Amino acid sequence: MAKPTIKTKEELMIMKDGGSRLGVIKKALFDKVAVGINAADIENLACKLIASEGGVPSFKEVPGYSWATCVNVNDGVVHGIPKKSLIFREGDLVSVDIGMIYKGFHTDTSFTKLLGEDKELIKFLDTGKRALKSAIKAAKPGRYIGDISKAFETELKKDNLTPIKSLTGHGIGRKLHESPLIPCFAGGSSDEKIKIVEGMALALEIMYTNGGGEIKTDSDGWTIRTRDGKIAALFEETVGIMKDGPIVFTKP
Repeated sequence: MAKPTIKTKEELMIMKDGGSRLGVIKKALFDKVAVGINAADIENLACKLIASEGGVPSFKEVPGYSWATCVNVNDGVVHGIPKKSLIFREGDLVSVDIGMIYKGFHTDTSFTKLLGEDKELIKFLDTGKRALKSAIKAAKPGRYIGDISKAFETELKKDNLTPIKSLTGHGIGRKLHESPLIPCFAGGSSDEKIKIVEGMALALEIMYTNGGGEIKTDSDGWTIRTRDGKIAALFEETVGIMKDGPIVFTKP
């Protein structure tokens, strides 16, 4: 269990600035996702907007990954390559994950958008949004990472949804992935025993499905899907832990 890095107030303010810029980019990508658009269109816009904000794509720093975004549809969970051949269609659940380095610090955020009006799918997404809000509220100094995980799990259970147990949120800062690991369920991991303190920066990410929760990786070596083909979604914000509580950095 690695020790989390604690940021100074000045470093947190840099992350807040970068996160706000990334939040603006996320909103533009959300608005761009539509029937007939393809994943490469999202990637190209993301690269353009990151450059215009004075940033660098975080995900291109990951060894072997050459894109600024990860784009998934329906049973895709995370790490989907933004291919031109992936064209969005009516009824799709489209997930977009994006990170940016700004003045030496990463922020990370994601969303899932429904292309349609299916009431069950709207409810499915609303549960994830509610779970993320609950987890953010739990990220208070003096509490524990396990309280965040429990908040995620509690909201999912209300609607009989399943967390993706083999993927987690994470600490973030000068590196995209830092300690601690933040599961979407309370499983008793050692990182869940880490106390939340002022100066932490956390990428809180809810990844979930209406199926069994097991995953598999496509032949491209990156795209992770639900093993049973059930739909999945994710929502993520980068959060700074301040003296008075959590602040969402990746708001526009």
